[in-house]
This record gives sequence, C-alpha cells and structure tokens, in this order.
Amino acid sequence: MIETKRLARINELAKIAKERALTDAELAERDILRKEYLAAFRANFKKQLDNIEFTDEKK
Repeated sequence: MIETKRLARINELAKIAKERALTDAELAERDILRKEYLAAFRANFKKQLDNIEFTDEKK
C-alpha cells in the first residue's frame, strides 16, 4: 500500500486546493501521487480478487 506520508500529502494538497488554486508544481505532484495511489489500490484489489475461492459445488 502507499506510504502514510504520501497519503497525508495527497490529503494536504486536497485541502490546499479547496482554499486556493494549486501551483503548477503542486498540480504535478498531486497527479503523480494520485497515480501512485491508484496503482497501489488496483494492485491490492486484484490480490483480494485473486484470493477468492468458490466453495459451492455445482449441482
């Protein structure tokens, strides 16, 4: 999963964006962090799906 520091930074940038417009550097950083977060989320979700086993027998 994504590091706690990175997740905190994403939340910090979201809060800043509500208060004022983000600078170009902040926008670029936010986009990179969001991509990392989504990649980690998708990987973890895929692992969960891969670990599902069906136990019902077909009748």
